Amino acid sequence: MNERRLDFHRTVIVVIALLILLTLAALYAPRFKQPAVKPKATPSTRPVTPTVELWLSTANRRLKLQQQSDIEMTARGSLPADIVIDVQKKYQTMVGFGAAMTDSSAWLLQNKLNFFQRRALLHELYGPPPNLGLNMMRLTIGASDFSLKPYTLDDVPFGQVDPQLLHFNVTPTVHDVVPTVRQILAIDPGLRIVASPWSAPAWMKTSENLIGGELLPQYESTYADYLVKYLDTYLGYGIPIFALTLQNEPGFVPITYPGMEMPAATRARIVAQYLGPKLASRKQKTQILEWDHNWNQPEQALSVLATPDASGYIDGVAWHCYDGSQYAQSRVHRAYPTKDTYITECSGGDWASSINGELLWFTRELLVTGIRQWARGVIYWNLALDEQHGPHFGGCDACKGVITIDSRTGAVSRNDEYYALAHFSRFVLPGAVRVESTLTDKGFANVAFQNASDGSIVLVMVNSNTDAHPVSVAQGQTRFEYTMPPQSVATFVWNTSQTEAWTRRALEWLKSAK
Repeated sequence: MNERRLDFHRTVIVVIALLILLTLAALYAPRFKQPAVKPKATPSTRPVTPTVELWLSTANRRLKLQQQSDIEMTARGSLPADIVIDVQKKYQTMVGFGAAMTDSSAWLLQNKLNFFQRRALLHELYGPPPNLGLNMMRLTIGASDFSLKPYTLDDVPFGQVDPQLLHFNVTPTVHDVVPTVRQILAIDPGLRIVASPWSAPAWMKTSENLIGGELLPQYESTYADYLVKYLDTYLGYGIPIFALTLQNEPGFVPITYPGMEMPAATRARIVAQYLGPKLASRKQKTQILEWDHNWNQPEQALSVLATPDASGYIDGVAWHCYDGSQYAQSRVHRAYPTKDTYITECSGGDWASSINGELLWFTRELLVTGIRQWARGVIYWNLALDEQHGPHFGGCDACKGVITIDSRTGAVSRNDEYYALAHFSRFVLPGAVRVESTLTDKGFANVAFQNASDGSIVLVMVNSNTDAHPVSVAQGQTRFEYTMPPQSVATFVWNTSQTEAWTRRALEWLKSAK
């Protein structure tokens, strides 16, 4: 009985509440106005086209990788274009760009900069865009001409030998090279390192000296063990090595710093019988690059690659820029298209040919042409030298680094090579693919890429002429025009998907804000 009364009272309360709500609605209804119907917007007949971002440097150093106003793209139409980019025609996938962390470079960074200066500089050089974004490096296995003293990693008193490598140690590198590379790996864990020896230990050589001579045949297996021990020791420091070469400049015997001649037959035999099998059995993979010397002797690389027992272990060919033509790279690539191509050394310097700067030469000859001739990566020689082109032990006394560190003040100067590299490394991301772009007139060079991450197109152009050069560029259904200033380098970046373009800008902003 009580339950029925409770239900009755609940029903009455609900009915009263509904009546109150209906009354209030009726009272306030006139206060609401019917929203006016807005006229439908007339769709624009102007097509939505992407804009082109532009960064510019000039040989007179008035502009140094400075961003310019965006360029509007238009519909391509039927007009011809000077440069036509075809993203359907793809070539090599890019690995990256960098410079050598020689003993001299590491010593300057560790001894002439304080902790905060060094951290800021390394982040500028190796941090992601809008930093420089360098992601490749070359290390010397033992001393080079850019070391403070000659040494290898298994030096024993004259007249003694160490075939078991019991005296192997990397002590000369633990104070400067090792900590510097570890700091860089903390910034970019994907850093790709190519390592090259300048000389075997003296007791392995015909000269019994770090300068001159050849490797004694009885130590070829030991030399392979020496290189593998280097890989293991550096890996123990948290430094993985991406690729090895058997010998820096094996066709040249220097007389003022460590070096060693190593003929093609010797290189082929060491790879086929010793180093190749040893590396193939390792869990931590390290590539083998052949030659590591100038463009003027492509037959050297061709000879080793023609040795089947060696060729199977060789992943690519390394080149230097000091003699010959970049087209040697294509000659070897055509013969062995599955072998990669890298430029592992090229240095600028204060010599007569550089009196007007080196921005144009390095961008046009080393980077644009070198990449058009199949290079997947480009590594400059010294990352850093001081105002006296050192410190160094023999060798080049006029070489420059990517940067100059003043040995008295620690002030950092960014050289032409810095900006030449930056026009690529900031925009052409690892995994980007070189795509087809029309060759242009003499004095005007270009190379194009498509980034894998967002599909953006990167076009680098060089105008070596002393007058301005108008140029038109077409890609897909769009085109743009620009007048290149005299003696200038330009990097153009665009994305045919505007959404992806804004996403890329947002990602760059977030990275720079970290």
